[in-house]
Amino acid sequence: MPTPSTGTVRSGALGVGPVSGVQGPSGSKRFASLAHSLVAWLVMLLVAVGNGVARDLTYGRHLMELQAHQVSTATAILLLGAVVAGFVRLYPPASARHALGIGLLWLGLTVAFEFLFFHYAGGHSWAELLADHDLSQGRVWVLVLVWVALAPYVFFRLRRPP
Repeated sequence: MPTPSTGTVRSGALGVGPVSGVQGPSGSKRFASLAHSLVAWLVMLLVAVGNGVARDLTYGRHLMELQAHQVSTATAILLLGAVVAGFVRLYPPASARHALGIGLLWLGLTVAFEFLFFHYAGGHSWAELLADHDLSQGRVWVLVLVWVALAPYVFFRLRRPP
């Protein structure tokens, strides 16, 4: 809702919802920002699925499973970084806080998709899904999750030094 003195809209980190003292985009810009963020996440989902398919059809056949998992994690970080860099270039976040909010949205969507899809559609137990995030066992996929959360901020800062 516009403030009486400035006519600007106050919004949260995602450009959606009120946060006192934070100025953000207007309602239509907030919706566009959220829509662009969701479309970008869907693109990242397709890239991640493609990365997994490529692993299974190529180097995954020649490496031990843990090694293939680690290589796949590295390629996912690189590929998702390219998607996020393009997103930030095309639809720059309004602020560092906005960029972090986008990353947190993507993190939440990614974790929800991973656990819900692979548990209910893939038939994996919750224990199996949690074990796939165990760094002490060389399972490094959690690094992708950290990257998804931080990449919008990183590329925002590279675009706009502090």
